Amino acid sequence: MSLSGFTAPWWFLLLIAVAAVAVFYVLVQRALRKRMLRFANLSMLEKVAPKRQRWWRHAPPALLLVAFIVLTVALAGPTAEQKVPRNRATVMLVIDTSLSMKATDVRPSRLEAAQVAAKSFADGLTPGINLGLISFAGSATVLVAPTTDRAAVTQNIDGLKLAQSTATGDAIVAALAAIDSFGKVVGGADGPPPARVVLMTDGKETVGTRRAFDAAEDAKKSGIPISTISFGTEDGVVEIEGRRQEVPVDDDSMKEIAKLSGGEFFKAASAEELRRVYDTLGEQIGYEKKQADASRPWVLLGTLTALIAVAGALALGQRLP
Repeated sequence: MSLSGFTAPWWFLLLIAVAAVAVFYVLVQRALRKRMLRFANLSMLEKVAPKRQRWWRHAPPALLLVAFIVLTVALAGPTAEQKVPRNRATVMLVIDTSLSMKATDVRPSRLEAAQVAAKSFADGLTPGINLGLISFAGSATVLVAPTTDRAAVTQNIDGLKLAQSTATGDAIVAALAAIDSFGKVVGGADGPPPARVVLMTDGKETVGTRRAFDAAEDAKKSGIPISTISFGTEDGVVEIEGRRQEVPVDDDSMKEIAKLSGGEFFKAASAEELRRVYDTLGEQIGYEKKQADASRPWVLLGTLTALIAVAGALALGQRLP
């Protein structure tokens, strides 16, 4: 029950009338008592009247006044910050498929754990989000253009294949281009929908026509933040062409990309941590906080209080207060 952000605060002027009714009730009770004392036989009154007045006979009028106050608050239109699903937004999910993703420091492997978490993320997004998918290794490939068809995204996540090298900058450029193209198609009078890139990778950039940091600055200029997920541990090892090769996760680069683009950095060193990161992103991306009407609880409380007051008055005095 909120007591902030009223849309029609002038209704609180009714509280003056409520206060006037309360004062009138007190004055009437005093007048009745004086009248009774004036005309009553005091010796007889002492024998007949109870030693103390029953305070609860004033309960129904008091409850009715409380109901008036609560209903006045409802009329003033209280609002509260509520989480509501976004009805328009674009998200490009960018997943690293370089050979380092076959490391088993995250069970069963980095790629398989990423696939499970990414599918859960896709399925959990609110219906109004247009989700696209890009995979990247030595080059970036747009597998799914932004769409509300979650099945297409999850199907392509299942089909991710590993390849050599890591072109992180090219992947960001491809994501920005996909968002721009989609925005031109669906953008109306309000302009293109808000967009974000979710970049999940485990290693440093090794190739590409555009440096990742430069691409992150381009994203900043376009107003598209990049949420980076650094996935894996420092102990990752893979075997490439018969040679054992260490593939430690590169947190620093992911932090810098997020900073340059105006996004957030997330660290995930296990499948469970990755799932939690995606859950957090799903909440951030799929919902927004808005001031919404919060008068309903006040209306219900005021109505119930008024009904209790009427019922009490009828039960105690066989009349309304």
